[in-house]
Amino acid sequence: MTNLQDKKIDKFKSFNKEDWSSAYQNVEKELTKEPLKISKGNNIKNLNGTLLRNGPGILERGGQWVHHPFDGDGMITSIKFENGQPFLTNRFVKTQGYLEEEKINKFIYRGVFGTQKNGGILNNALDLKFKNIANTHVVKLGDEILALWEAAGPHAMDPDSLDTIGLTTLKGVLKPNEAFSAHPKTDLNSNTSSELLVTFGVQTGPKSTIRLMEFDNAGTNSGKLIFDRKDTFNGFAFLHDFAITTNWAIFLQNAIDFNPLPFVMGQRGAAQCLKSNPNKKAKFFFIPRESGLFRGQPPLTIDAPEGFVFHHVNAFEKDSKIVLDSIFYDDFPSVGPDENFRDIDFDKYPEGKLKRSIIDLKTKTCELETFSEQCCEFAVVNPKNLGLKATFSWMASTSQKLGNAPLQAIKKINLTSKEEISWSAGPSGFVSEPIMVPSENSSKEDEGFLFILLWNGERRGSDLVILDAKDLKELAVYELPISIPHGLHGSWVN
Repeated sequence: MTNLQDKKIDKFKSFNKEDWSSAYQNVEKELTKEPLKISKGNNIKNLNGTLLRNGPGILERGGQWVHHPFDGDGMITSIKFENGQPFLTNRFVKTQGYLEEEKINKFIYRGVFGTQKNGGILNNALDLKFKNIANTHVVKLGDEILALWEAAGPHAMDPDSLDTIGLTTLKGVLKPNEAFSAHPKTDLNSNTSSELLVTFGVQTGPKSTIRLMEFDNAGTNSGKLIFDRKDTFNGFAFLHDFAITTNWAIFLQNAIDFNPLPFVMGQRGAAQCLKSNPNKKAKFFFIPRESGLFRGQPPLTIDAPEGFVFHHVNAFEKDSKIVLDSIFYDDFPSVGPDENFRDIDFDKYPEGKLKRSIIDLKTKTCELETFSEQCCEFAVVNPKNLGLKATFSWMASTSQKLGNAPLQAIKKINLTSKEEISWSAGPSGFVSEPIMVPSENSSKEDEGFLFILLWNGERRGSDLVILDAKDLKELAVYELPISIPHGLHGSWVN
């Protein structure tokens, strides 16, 4: 693992696909408050808080593999720091589907991304039931930890033991199993609370309804819903993520068609029935936040650029314009029915690129600027700058400058000057989403820590790496006592 300037990044050795794919295995055990031993660097004194991560933890049952890792049951990892010493606890999210399948060691539910039950098409046709796999994100709301999966309701977990409490309606806010986004945003800049959790749910169909919710997440009212509105838009909406500014919640409706027939007939998973439509126009939906200046006003709809977006980085307001940074793909990436996700050809899949949309709310026009051609994902900003102008962003990226490949580096980019520096886990390390934790005693935007769960292909195990957010120097590396597959999203709880 090395730290170096971006101009040297092309000199990394190419990756070994077996090193990368070796991460795909079942998490073998659950641990409780297991102290982590440092393998490099030093403990960070006075560091207190908890790193939470979610991702698929069960990828195989009874000899059958999931078709896509996104179909794997969720597993929460908690790494709690007490004066710099970390302790690890991990638990599978004990959903109803998990318990049913664990009992017989067999998949009995179809997966959204193509996992089928045994028995072929006849045994899968007309079976439209989904298993809530609770595998995408994990956040703290009020006095509970929530394991999130966007197609259904959240699962509440005990914040100390991580024991699964069960599917929750958040004290009646949600209907049973109502969709609840896996990408809530923590707003630290609202005038109404010191911390708001802003999130949404979508009901899709020929018309799609977005429910925008804002929860107080600090003090005596922590966990209370304080703002709630619904807006309906034309067309099928595939909305994985969104962005916020002080006054707006911003959604990008990708130009996607959904043909459910292959799913109904047992031939494909639901996500495999999504397809980009070059004859359709992507749309931005601007929904006024109830905590902002335009409360109660109708939403705006504006044409969006071509491309497909899973994740947004940040947005901010500039006069009558909205500046929105996102990761754009040329097309919707999907693992086909006859492909093996552990042996995919990266060259056949579109790479994600950091791009900036500048949207004029008065003229309803949009300009698109490419910030970097290098493949990247999971980009973040300092949480204190979320919804405001941010100078820096940190992201997972490929080691190579062009083309698609596994994510093996952490890149910091100056969003004003476009200057970059990078840290490499190559040739045998593979990175995940960086979690940026700002320094408590500094007002400088890039002072703080980056936490990265890394797959160490050389030793076939997981590491926790802590980098200095300013210069990407390694501060500490811990070898984890469990092996964690390539995961998804996480958060930091003070």
